Amino acid sequence: MKDRALQLVRAAPPEAKKNVLREYLQTHILSSLQRVRSFEQLAFVGGTALRFLYGLRRYSEDLDFSLEMPEGYNFQRLLDRVREDLVKAGFEVSIHPHEGTPVHSAFVRFPGLLAECGLSPHATQKLSIKIEVDTSPPAGANLETTVINREFLIAIRHHALPSLMAGKVHAVLSRHYTKGRDIYDLLWYLSRSDTLIPNIALLGNALVQTNWEGLAVTGETWKAAVELRLRQMDFAKIADDVLPFLESRSEQALLTLPVLLGALHPS
Repeated sequence: MKDRALQLVRAAPPEAKKNVLREYLQTHILSSLQRVRSFEQLAFVGGTALRFLYGLRRYSEDLDFSLEMPEGYNFQRLLDRVREDLVKAGFEVSIHPHEGTPVHSAFVRFPGLLAECGLSPHATQKLSIKIEVDTSPPAGANLETTVINREFLIAIRHHALPSLMAGKVHAVLSRHYTKGRDIYDLLWYLSRSDTLIPNIALLGNALVQTNWEGLAVTGETWKAAVELRLRQMDFAKIADDVLPFLESRSEQALLTLPVLLGALHPS
């Protein structure tokens, strides 16, 4: 399996090599989670879910999950399986968990792998993937299961697209800093279909959880809340932030306020 990772890196263009390597490892981790039956308790969410399930044209760093069925959930058990499978595949790996409240997180680190792939001159530099589980998610998500075939055949339970969109709109509205990847993902959602809207019940519950003090968000007002937030953003910083993760670097030029507002309010 490690040989496969090295093969993929060699075949990738220079600007994508690190992302391709990380994505292979993410796939390996998702496969391990399936083997330990974690998707009976967890749902895949976030930008990486969009990438794996819907073909989002940007790479991602973290693996984010929502705990939908607490019975049988054991964070350490799933991390143990991840470690076991990666070691069997030939990787040197260390895992550093933190079971906080309400988020359980762990950094899965691969010392020396970047140097082995020719991506770093420093033998000790580590590639990291963060696994994060929200153990107290807001209510209202709708769930689906999708089978993906990316190096491994994996049946992944995840939030349905309107619920995933609600999570992204919540991030755009509530983060105290701007992530370029959030805005790129928002544009992706807005360009999918005129009929796609966020799961309003889930979005409202998420905003209550994070003490939202802005406009009351409904099916009629969510776009106004998003527009107000977009007008406060520095789009030059947004474009710079997302560039290293884009499959097509030319898409950076789309991250402007006029383009976002045009997608938010299509004529």
